[in-house]
Amino acid sequence: MIQKRIHLLQNGKHKELRDRLCCRLTFGTAGLRSAMGAGFCYINDLTVIQSTQGIYKYLERCFSDFKQRGFVVGYDTRGQVTSNCSSKKLAKLTAAVLLAKDVPVYFFSTYVPTPFVPYAVQQLKAVAGVMITASHNRKEDNGYKVYWENGAQITSPHDKEIIKCIEECVEPWNGSWNENLVDTSPIRQDPLKKICDCYMEDLKKICYHRELNVQTNLKFVHTSFHGVGHDYVQLAFKAFGFQPPIPVPEQKDPDPDFSTVKCPNPEEGESVLELSLRLAEKENAKVVVATDPDADRLAVAEHQENGCWKVFTGNELAALFGWWMFSCWKENCSEDADVKNVYMLATTVSSKILRAIALKEGFHFEETLPGFKWIGSRVKDLLDNGKVVLFAFEESIGFMCGTSVLDKDGVSAAVVIAEMATYLEGKNLTLAQKLIEIYEMYGYHISKTSYFLCYDPPTIKRIFEKLRNFDAPQSYPKCCGIYNILHVRDITTGYDSSQPNKKSVLPVSKSSQMITFTFQNGCVATLRTSGTEPKIKYYAEMCAFLIVWHMNALLCYKGMEILTSVKTCFHRPGSGQGTIWCKR
Repeated sequence: MIQKRIHLLQNGKHKELRDRLCCRLTFGTAGLRSAMGAGFCYINDLTVIQSTQGIYKYLERCFSDFKQRGFVVGYDTRGQVTSNCSSKKLAKLTAAVLLAKDVPVYFFSTYVPTPFVPYAVQQLKAVAGVMITASHNRKEDNGYKVYWENGAQITSPHDKEIIKCIEECVEPWNGSWNENLVDTSPIRQDPLKKICDCYMEDLKKICYHRELNVQTNLKFVHTSFHGVGHDYVQLAFKAFGFQPPIPVPEQKDPDPDFSTVKCPNPEEGESVLELSLRLAEKENAKVVVATDPDADRLAVAEHQENGCWKVFTGNELAALFGWWMFSCWKENCSEDADVKNVYMLATTVSSKILRAIALKEGFHFEETLPGFKWIGSRVKDLLDNGKVVLFAFEESIGFMCGTSVLDKDGVSAAVVIAEMATYLEGKNLTLAQKLIEIYEMYGYHISKTSYFLCYDPPTIKRIFEKLRNFDAPQSYPKCCGIYNILHVRDITTGYDSSQPNKKSVLPVSKSSQMITFTFQNGCVATLRTSGTEPKIKYYAEMCAFLIVWHMNALLCYKGMEILTSVKTCFHRPGSGQGTIWCKR
């Protein structure tokens, strides 16, 4: 870090020097995340040591049995030669800080999926855990994700209190730099075999058609996007009785450069799934499952009768998962089970398809703020109160099937979608065909989500302040083009025009920007900043039983106008079930 500072100073790059040294990392929707490199707002050896020292101080205050219960540390396969920074090294430094203070550490001996850390925290009854990962971010990034004793990511006030403790512990303690402690300390344990075995056994709790899985001829291709997922997805398929999925050889093994994809995010769709789709065509595999580099998210593609591939959106997959998890529960629950005790959850920017299913089937649906940290904490509360939680999701292909892991989990989601596809094949249905059936039953939920890259925080702030002071001070837009706005909800300020007291039901989140517009035509559109990347994200959805067939939504600045082109469709009376007439 010192060498980098001298280099910037000598080359007159004072602004960059200030940017690197005059602000600190803060907790976003997925912990601390930034580029690897020198500076207090970057991920590096020093900032990870400082963060862990702050966590130690906070946990020591919160738990009298901290040094008996211990702490879990996991890591992915990211690394950067130029800064000599890697996930494993950062994980070793995290462990060193704690081991030097006589805290037992459960340190995985090799890379693991992110879901293994929250799972291990609960299984081992540890007070907390850290996963070193930047998930699907660009190769230059890394991150530090913190889990509380309940197995969910930390939320407020823990995150704010930890930041305070970090600022009080900026000078490294004796032993904090000794990354070799994980190899020599008698209070370090390797939980890998126990956690992997227990996880795979627990996975069987959401396997409902093992006999079909054993017999199926359906083939699956899996890509792990140069990350950690290969070995664990193979084991998950085995646990469900499947033959192993066909791996994409070029992407099977860890590669911190992600050399075969322009970005390691399977959410980008067909452009980054090309190798998987070509292999699937060669092997006559009908379904492709793609886990992101830390295996906590899942993308799915299915070969269609017309020869094309359908890459499902996160919202579409959620419709399938929601239908599946509820159907399986209904078929297997006891006679005295009460559907009113059943819950599903989603983040507020995700599709409302689960709400529609819940209204028709009689179970409960709840929304949370964006980020699985809010979902995990709420799910734990519900479980502690005797409720049954079947499924939760966020639209950015994050899914939680069952409650063994209180976070999104691409490994379990991959094998559940495989069982679903196998079951549907026996009914002569594809995933895409079943999705249409779900929409016909619960309403067509058509959504558009995308993002703009913006690397300048002041610009982002100006955009949102313009929306809050559009025609006059403290005045939001009243329309977008010809479309009238009915209600506005601003999570950043806590304002909601649809509520009698004008206050948002969801918690205020001042550290991020998020405004939702509800239109008179039923469209709901949200604009928000990402908690993990330099993005302004937008989400738009329309729902109706007969009206909406297709929607393209585009947001652009000067009012962030939402330009929608909608084809409306109707079931023509007397024309027979399923006949669709389209009208522009």
